[in-house]
Amino acid sequence: MIDLRPVIYLVGLLALTLGLLMLMPMALDLSLGHANWRGFALSSFITAMIGGVLAGSTRNSLQDGLGRRQSFLLASSLWLVLPAFAAIPFMLGAPNASWTDAYFEALSGMTTTGATVFVGLDDMPRGVLLWRSILQWLGGLGIVVVALVFLPVLRVGGMQHFQSEGFDTLGKIMPRVYDISLALLQVYLALTVTTIIAYMAFGMAGFDALNHGLTTVATGGFSTHDASFAAFTGPLEYVSVVFMILAGLPFIRLIQLMGGQPKALLQDVQVRAFLRWIAYAVVAIVIYRFLTEGGHLLDLLRGTLFNVVTLFTGTGYGSEDVSAWGDFPLMVVMLVGFIGACTASTGCSLKVFRFLVLFEAIKMRMRQLGSPHQVIALRLGGKRLEEDVVSSVIVMFTAFAGIFALLAAALALTGLDTRTALTAAWTAICNIGPAYGPEVGPTGAVDQFSATAKWLMILGMYLGRLEVLAVLVLLLPRFWRG
Repeated sequence: MIDLRPVIYLVGLLALTLGLLMLMPMALDLSLGHANWRGFALSSFITAMIGGVLAGSTRNSLQDGLGRRQSFLLASSLWLVLPAFAAIPFMLGAPNASWTDAYFEALSGMTTTGATVFVGLDDMPRGVLLWRSILQWLGGLGIVVVALVFLPVLRVGGMQHFQSEGFDTLGKIMPRVYDISLALLQVYLALTVTTIIAYMAFGMAGFDALNHGLTTVATGGFSTHDASFAAFTGPLEYVSVVFMILAGLPFIRLIQLMGGQPKALLQDVQVRAFLRWIAYAVVAIVIYRFLTEGGHLLDLLRGTLFNVVTLFTGTGYGSEDVSAWGDFPLMVVMLVGFIGACTASTGCSLKVFRFLVLFEAIKMRMRQLGSPHQVIALRLGGKRLEEDVVSSVIVMFTAFAGIFALLAAALALTGLDTRTALTAAWTAICNIGPAYGPEVGPTGAVDQFSATAKWLMILGMYLGRLEVLAVLVLLLPRFWRG
């Protein structure tokens, strides 16, 4: 039988922290004289009280650390339980959302998806806008910790390849969480502050810069305006591109970079492939748009670069209607959305690393067809790829593709147009943000979707953010039997 006390303790502790963080948007609305502060005050009390009771009733339960099964439970429960608490302010205050809409928005924030059911953001209380941005910032930080600490030990999707990548996470997990989290937090904070300053330096207002700084580094995509980044076209798009790319790089490399080891970043095969594939996608779409639309080449380049990077990294900002570019560009941006950013970044989807492993496995199989008796060692970036890493990646691809297909079919059964169902499934499981189709609002919101469609997207966002397999393993009876 699994001892649930350590899991309950950590969830309770984080819920308590979440409740205390609600005081920030509360203070903002109070200082602006907006009555919405009362909703945050009550939400903070409820969340902190429940979190405190859970943590207090299970204190001293972490003395032996976390075992493997407890780690699976913790990683899976955090993005399920915490959004329930984070949704409370959306119901008790503006926009007085239903439970479905409030949970959708909170989960979309904490999974850094960026899909929204809220409209009228320009008139929304500032505390609500700040809370949405805080949720994405926390979610981005949390998922990198999970990627660096838990997934390598849990051997999910080939992540065991990174067990000794800068940190030794073998054995009991908890003793190393503090070291990794502290180093990560320093880089994450530095990158966030730099992003905010850069936005302000190029003309973005302070409040907008704060919120977009939080959601850019988290590659989340929540904006303070219904028009998203279309409100900031021009040089600010280039600024955003730089920091979205930085946030899409492996954070272990950024930690090493700050520690005076730039070669680790420059020589990383993932990083080089990530930047190269961005360039390929941008060039292909710019050529297509120039031939079909005409217009000013530099304007086409800026708009294409921004929107390709925001979808490649899973940030999900929008400055143009990508679906209006044509079928070929839409297919390209959907492909880059499936690829995603680098492993151990705040980016989402399948990740560059897994595609590189898949390509190497295909090339190895092709060589073996020509020389069946030849023993070929599979390597990536000079490091040997073990057989269990390759098989784990292939299983991840299979599970991801299967769930995407089922999710798209289920969304279509709710009455959504085929394009809407496909892009809604894509944006949910890849944690990207925007969907495209006749049922999607002019601001990109999916508020007109049925409750069933919203809950299907919630399921997709949850599975996609937790790398699918980390959740599916909980469905195995032998997991619970030990």
